[in-house]
Amino acid sequence: MIRYICTVTQPALGLVKVLGSQQNGIPRGPPVRYLNLQVDALILKAVVEVISKTSEYLQPNPASRAKLSMLNTMSKIRGQVKSPGYPQAEGLLGECMAKYGRDLGEDTNFGGALMDAGETMKRLAEVKDSLDIDVKQNFIDPLQSLCDKDLRDIQHHLKKLEGRRLDYDYKKKRLGKIPDEEVKQALEKFHESKEVAEIGMYNLLETDQACCKALYDFEPENEGELGFREGDIITLTNQIDENWFEGALRGQSGFFPCNYVEVMVPLSR
Repeated sequence: MIRYICTVTQPALGLVKVLGSQQNGIPRGPPVRYLNLQVDALILKAVVEVISKTSEYLQPNPASRAKLSMLNTMSKIRGQVKSPGYPQAEGLLGECMAKYGRDLGEDTNFGGALMDAGETMKRLAEVKDSLDIDVKQNFIDPLQSLCDKDLRDIQHHLKKLEGRRLDYDYKKKRLGKIPDEEVKQALEKFHESKEVAEIGMYNLLETDQACCKALYDFEPENEGELGFREGDIITLTNQIDENWFEGALRGQSGFFPCNYVEVMVPLSR
C-alpha cells in the first residue's frame, strides 16, 4: 500500500502542467497551484512517512513485521476473525524467564525472582499489544483509508484532467478544421475536470475546516453576497443569523442563504 502511495506523487507533481498555462489558452488560478503544492509536498509525503514510521515504532523487528503481514493476509483468506499478534520482545523475555523459573522451582530465590519478573514482562507485553491495537484502529487505519480512497480518487481525477487538457490542446491547434462547437465542448470538459480535481484536493486539505456544499446555483442580487454553483464546496466563516451564512470561495467572500447549502463540517461554537 505504501508503494502505491509513492506512485500517486507522479500525477500530483504534474498538476501544474496538467492545468495548462496562458499559452495553451487555459489560465491557472492561484488557489489550484496552492492546493497542488500542499497535496504534493505535505499530504502525500506525510502519509507515507507517518504510516511507515509508526509501524516501525510499534513493531521494530522488520522480519517479524513481514511475517506478521503474511500471517494476517492468510488469516483474511481463510476467513479467520482473529489474526496473530506481533511477538513483543517483552513477552518473549517474560516467557523465557517464566520457563526457567518453573524449571528451577518457585521455592528457590533465583527461580522465584525469574517467575515474578517474567509475569511482569508478560503484563508489559499485553499493555504494548493494547497500544498496538489502539493506534492501528484510531490512527493507522484512518490514514490507510485516506490512502485507499481520497488519494486514489484524486489520482483518477488528475489523470482524467490531463487527458482532457491534451484533447483541448489538440482541437485548439486544429481550429478551423474542427467545428467551433467541438472545441468549445472540449474546453468545457476540461474546466469540469479541473473543478472536480480542485474540489477533491480542497476537501482533502480542509477536512476539519467548517464548510458546506452548494445544493443549487446562487446568483448574487445585492452587494456583499457570494455567488456559487451547485456542487461547490464553500468555506464557512460565520453564521449571520438563522437564514444567512458568511463564507469564502475561490478567493472571494460574502453572504449567502442557508437553505441553498448543506453543511458538511459545522462552525465551532
